[in-house]
Amino acid sequence: MPAKLGRGAISSSSSEAGLAYLLLAPVIILVGGLILVPVFGTLTLSFFRDVSFLPPVKFIGLANYRRLLSDPNFWYSAFVTVMFALVAVFFETVLGLFYALVINEKFRLRGIMRAVVLIPWAIPTIVSAKIWQLMYNFNYGLLNYLFVHFHLSSHPVNWLGTPLSAFTSIVVSDVWKTAPFMAILFLAGLQSIPAALYEAAMVDGASMFQRFWNITLPMLRPIIVIALIFRTIDSLRIFDLIYVLTGGGPAGSTTSISVYGFKLYILGDFGYGSAVSVFTFVLILLFTIMYLKMGRFQEGMKH
Repeated sequence: MPAKLGRGAISSSSSEAGLAYLLLAPVIILVGGLILVPVFGTLTLSFFRDVSFLPPVKFIGLANYRRLLSDPNFWYSAFVTVMFALVAVFFETVLGLFYALVINEKFRLRGIMRAVVLIPWAIPTIVSAKIWQLMYNFNYGLLNYLFVHFHLSSHPVNWLGTPLSAFTSIVVSDVWKTAPFMAILFLAGLQSIPAALYEAAMVDGASMFQRFWNITLPMLRPIIVIALIFRTIDSLRIFDLIYVLTGGGPAGSTTSISVYGFKLYILGDFGYGSAVSVFTFVLILLFTIMYLKMGRFQEGMKH
């Protein structure tokens, strides 16, 4: 009798597993068609010389990657991309955490404040980039009007005209838009922390900073790591904001890897552009692994 029950349980488990795979099949096919096929297609194309004005397509092995290693323009775009990711994600994390701490407190009009904080994130990137472009305009931009009107500067500032000011302007625009996204994730984490922990710490005489450092930050660590992964991935493949604000200028000083690869595709160099895209994927993968190690998820799972 127990043997029969065992076979029945195995049969039931197999049927449930089969149903699960059947239900997942459309998602797997969709993911494979929209994500995996283009990824493998790009990887394959990176081993070919596929230039629109040099037909036919020719297999050249690792030649595109050797060209990539000796291309100063590519390495400069990689430097710009990594610097942008480090600076922008740092300020987005700090500002997002500040937003989350504020709107997590109980006060009048808290609901309205939460809605206001989320407005920048709700605006499409292209739209917000165009808004900032108008604000940065040398002749009639709002920022120059305010700077001159309040005597912060004796003449209009060329916000997008020098490498440093253009880079800073891009970072400010990105932080303004995406810090609310970090705030949403941090707010969810803050609301999951038991209030009893803070009450016990207050009874023990812990200051506000001590409660933040010893309770809030450790409890938020997994959420912070996840937020960092999401934002770093987006930052390392930044394209639309830079393309609208500066187009990679002045003189290529704000060209990210994605903008550089896009320009290669525009010029018809699809093979080398694919190699640049593959490098972007590898760079994102390395940052993701680093964050996962920093988050110590494996240690948490063991405990």
